[in-house]
Amino acid sequence: MKDHHHFRLYPDGGAIEVSAKDPLDTGSRAQIRKHLGHIATSFAAGHFDMPMFIHDRIPPGVPDLQRLRDRIRYTVQDTAGGARVRITTADEQARRAIHDFLRFQIKDHQTGNY
Repeated sequence: MKDHHHFRLYPDGGAIEVSAKDPLDTGSRAQIRKHLGHIATSFAAGHFDMPMFIHDRIPPGVPDLQRLRDRIRYTVQDTAGGARVRITTADEQARRAIHDFLRFQIKDHQTGNY
């Protein structure tokens, strides 16, 4: 694996962060940025096929993320090592769904994040 994944919980949602293990690997950084752009667009449209495929089941929170998608914002931000998808909402139910989804990712990927 050429990258690190991190999942962060914030009071207004959370973030999915991916960075290249080698800071000089510009090819991996470009791939990460393209991939996370695709993820943000897909999630905003309510399409969570990729996490379902990777985990072979529907991750917790996904049904609510789909149902409440108009209350959630997905923004891609470049970072020094790659990119992050910042997931924000002002809606309490949507925030809980975001946290459920990210906690599942933390546990399944064993990232040790919180």
